[in-house]
Amino acid sequence: MNWKPVLSTMKPYAPGRSITEVKRTYGLQDVNKLASNENPYGSSPAVAEYLRSKADQFEMYPDVYTAGLRTKLAEFHQIDPTEILFSNGSDEMVTILSRALLQSGTNTVMADVTFPQYAHNAKIEGAEMRVVPILENGDHDLEGFLRAADEDTAIIWVCNPNNPTGNLLSSKAVKDFLDRAPKTALVVLDEAYFEFVTNPNQEDSLKWIHDYDNLIVMRTFSKAYGLASFRLGYAVTNKDHVAALNKVRNPFNNNSLALAVAEVALEDQQFLQNCVSKNDMERKRYVEYAKKNTLAIYPSETNFVLIEVPVDADEACEVLLQHGFIVRSGNLLGTPGFVRITIGTEQQNTDLFKAFDVLLTLK
Repeated sequence: MNWKPVLSTMKPYAPGRSITEVKRTYGLQDVNKLASNENPYGSSPAVAEYLRSKADQFEMYPDVYTAGLRTKLAEFHQIDPTEILFSNGSDEMVTILSRALLQSGTNTVMADVTFPQYAHNAKIEGAEMRVVPILENGDHDLEGFLRAADEDTAIIWVCNPNNPTGNLLSSKAVKDFLDRAPKTALVVLDEAYFEFVTNPNQEDSLKWIHDYDNLIVMRTFSKAYGLASFRLGYAVTNKDHVAALNKVRNPFNNNSLALAVAEVALEDQQFLQNCVSKNDMERKRYVEYAKKNTLAIYPSETNFVLIEVPVDADEACEVLLQHGFIVRSGNLLGTPGFVRITIGTEQQNTDLFKAFDVLLTLK
């Protein structure tokens, strides 16, 4: 087969261990998956009620235009419905943007420690990757981004808050960057964790799309809304960009159930805010735990933390697995010496701290 040569240099996505696998391997009854940044509180109860009572017509293709959700989302964000593009999770949105803009002869700018699908898709499309190291505090080096970009830069990826560090760039910093970034480069502001941000000074970047013609903002229903299994992401940008990107987007890329339950979830903002409030309280507990035990921890505005471990990150993950906790090794994320932990419920975090105490005895 005439595969693209670059595929021989790549590896497929490596998923974390499943709860079933860990239970079987370690003989455990109770296992907590805190590795994939899922919402530990689930999704709105209204979603389950909808699925029990109203889901039907499975023989029909979904609405290509996504009229129902598009209208509600536009009203919610106070934007025009033509400024929204839907995708099968944020992963597909990255693929759509890469297919539309990246090719041999172009380059793309990103941080060295960030969402790995940016680099993955750039390699497949044959674009040059210009990778800028994050700053010591975990922030994107936006000045470094500007130095790396030129007239051949097609996409600049800004993950905010950043995965896996959790760092949040201020609205002022992002807008200053947009003012200076090449106008021929599409700046992708990936805000998968936007709903978890509690900084009162942070602005809603969707309001900027009319000020910056080269801006697109990505959001998702997977994280705070707790709908990861339905795979539904979206992006907001000017309608001309949406029209162009729709030429790349596969028809029927969102299934009918995903579109329907997203409408239901969007209406239950009380549930979402309760999740955000609980997450904020528990996030502070991680900061306190790190301070108490003299552990470095990145300043997260997400539903996960990147925290220092006293041994190799893979070894730390193994110890935590033995105690029933699945977390993500920093060795896989470009942050050796750290593990990424999804912020769980109060009880999950209390139990995780007890397991982490065992790690501390290995210093």
